[in-house]
Amino acid sequence: MRSTFKRLILPGLVFQSICIAGGYGTGRELVEFFLQFGPVGGLLGMVLPATIVISAGSAICYELARISRSYDYRRFLKLLMGRGWFLYEITYLATVLLVLAVVTAGIGSLMTETFGIPSTLGSVALLIAIAFLVFKGTEVIEGVMSFWSIVLYSVYVSIFVASMIAFGDLLSDGFAKTADSDGWFLSGLRYGSLSLSLIPAILFATTHIESRRDAMLAGMLTGPIFIIPAVLFFIAMVPHYPAIVDRPVPINYVLELLDLRWLQLAFVVMLVGTFIETGSGMIHAINERIAGVLEAAGKSHSGRNRSLIAIGLLVGALLLSRFGIIDLIASGYGALAWTYMIILVLPLFTIGVWKITANRPDHQDR
Repeated sequence: MRSTFKRLILPGLVFQSICIAGGYGTGRELVEFFLQFGPVGGLLGMVLPATIVISAGSAICYELARISRSYDYRRFLKLLMGRGWFLYEITYLATVLLVLAVVTAGIGSLMTETFGIPSTLGSVALLIAIAFLVFKGTEVIEGVMSFWSIVLYSVYVSIFVASMIAFGDLLSDGFAKTADSDGWFLSGLRYGSLSLSLIPAILFATTHIESRRDAMLAGMLTGPIFIIPAVLFFIAMVPHYPAIVDRPVPINYVLELLDLRWLQLAFVVMLVGTFIETGSGMIHAINERIAGVLEAAGKSHSGRNRSLIAIGLLVGALLLSRFGIIDLIASGYGALAWTYMIILVLPLFTIGVWKITANRPDHQDR
């Protein structure tokens, strides 16, 4: 029997790793989807609709992949969407470019503000690191992602604790400030749908799941594993509301106010690693899809070709990053959230559930 860690925890850690850079790495995403509805409305949107959609959708996805042995997104989506599966692929490619552009813009800004390094140099170094990790393949990517999640949690907990020590007396005042919070539930659904869109891209990490019970438990854990650091970060931003809403990279603002050089350096190192994880994980999913097609044709997908595909996507993202992180997130993420809600989330909660319930597990599979 495979270890409990690989069966129940690893999928959530890999999901977190592939999503976090585009999900809340800079904090701008949390502002757009949550904090603009006020601290209370934003927090409700995170812990209720967003977490529930991610957890339930992950559980459905893991089990459907297990019973069909569909561990690359092409096979999985053909099973789920039939002839319409290509709609996901088109949207996913757009998402890869957009998220990588956000990552590239974010790391360029961080490197310039923290170390005085030209933004282009920081972005290019990031792209090289991603291409190298993609070249190494699934086993190395799984190991790096699971290890780096521990680093990530440590840094986010440190930011939360430092913020509470420095600004805890302002927290109640921040939560007392009101805003138009009517849209928090729908915005949470949109964020959950956008995050869940990357679930098919992490199916390579679900091959360890052995039973329906494993799939359900792993799915239920995926939402909290992903959202807990985001909640800690969100609460750390609340004492600075509403001024922080207009900041292009809110985490920089929080770290500047804390004025702890060691924490600023630790965050930059963590975030660079996280950006590398996100980029390599998303591109790895594309390579696995291509490898599946080549394998069916009796061919193989070499490490060299994997790296070339990575470089091509990364160059495109570098060009797209010139539009700026605020515009990329506000416009691009908003449109993609609605698209994924229609083409993936709705089929997953209808067709996916039906296919799972139609497949009766035997005794040892429960």
